Amino acid sequence: MSSLKKFLNMIKFEHTIFALPFAYIGMFMGFKHGFSLKVFILVTVAMASARSAAMALNRIVDLKFDAMNERTKDRELPSGKVKLKDAYIFTFLSIVIFEITTYFINDLAFKLSPIALFFILTYSYTKRFTSLCHLYLGFTDAIAPLGGYVAASNSLSLPIWLLAGFVSFWIAGFDILYALQDRDFDKSVGLHSIPVSLGVKGAMFMAKLFHLVAFLFLIASMYTFDLSRLSYIGALIVAVLLFIEHRLVDPNDPKKINLAFFNMNSYISIVLLITFLVGKYCG
Repeated sequence: MSSLKKFLNMIKFEHTIFALPFAYIGMFMGFKHGFSLKVFILVTVAMASARSAAMALNRIVDLKFDAMNERTKDRELPSGKVKLKDAYIFTFLSIVIFEITTYFINDLAFKLSPIALFFILTYSYTKRFTSLCHLYLGFTDAIAPLGGYVAASNSLSLPIWLLAGFVSFWIAGFDILYALQDRDFDKSVGLHSIPVSLGVKGAMFMAKLFHLVAFLFLIASMYTFDLSRLSYIGALIVAVLLFIEHRLVDPNDPKKINLAFFNMNSYISIVLLITFLVGKYCG
């Protein structure tokens, strides 16, 4: 396996599909004078580098636990496929690329970039002391639409904060479901999560509650962005996909959890990108 492929596997680069559409939604909602290819490229690079830094550091921080966990012991770092020193270098370079990119976006993006980096580089530690780690991760991912909007408009507004609210609770909800497969391990080593704190039934209830709250934020964001009525068809599709996601999850079957995690959430990201584009430019 090539070195590049090992690094891409380490950071699960394919999962960038969750975040990129929301950065693009924020960007398109922020455009006031038409599409800018320059902004599009810069947002793409900023998102890819930020997420690469976050995932690489997450793997570094969790190395000890990943090596102990049967589910994760074959990941690139604990298995030795990627050296720890190289992972640190990769993280550092990703941060440098992110900062350089925000500098070329606009003044506000560059000024806010340290705040974004703070959340990106600290969320991995939260499960060591709080069950609210899922919400912290959710808000960290919600930086994507905020960043895209800032890049396009050099400002922030209520509608984009409401969309960030959707992303926060949506990510937190499915992160709770994903954490079900590590509940026993996390409990044994003293890590915190809602499945550890509330048990399987309690965690599944909280995931449903978080997704209900997320949906309300989504509707509020679409309304305040003054999207066309066509966009609400997309919101309905998202509601159906969330329902299917919860029906798919079986705490005793990791394959079904992964199916719900990757497939359903990829569909939701793409549907919402299309929904917001249709809502803004059609009807």
